[in-house]
Amino acid sequence: MDIKTIDINQSTTRDKWKKIEQFFETNFTDGETPDLDTILFLIGVQELGQGKRKFKKDEKLNLLHIAVCRVLEPFGFYRFDGLDPEGWPHFELLDELPPLKTNEQTLLMKHAVIQYFEDQNIINFES
Repeated sequence: MDIKTIDINQSTTRDKWKKIEQFFETNFTDGETPDLDTILFLIGVQELGQGKRKFKKDEKLNLLHIAVCRVLEPFGFYRFDGLDPEGWPHFELLDELPPLKTNEQTLLMKHAVIQYFEDQNIINFES
């Protein structure tokens, strides 16, 4: 995947990102637009599959890691490696991410989150 070809400002991509933000505003916040870390955290909670509960600080970081691995998995950076005895997913790094500037990291993650929502059929982007 060439990060240089990702354009979050392309109207279709921008519209999809707005729908994701609206989904989270409606279902998880009090009308506040969530930041990317919040969206990734909730993807991590979803992927963990243990429902709503209190998480310790290190668990929150692990949830972010799970989300990053999961959304980058379709692009060949990670592969699901199985669950540990407590049910936490683990991933194997297959390919190092290229060196990216902060804005390029954000673009990649937004693109990967959009792809995740499309693959999981969580949001109907056609309506």
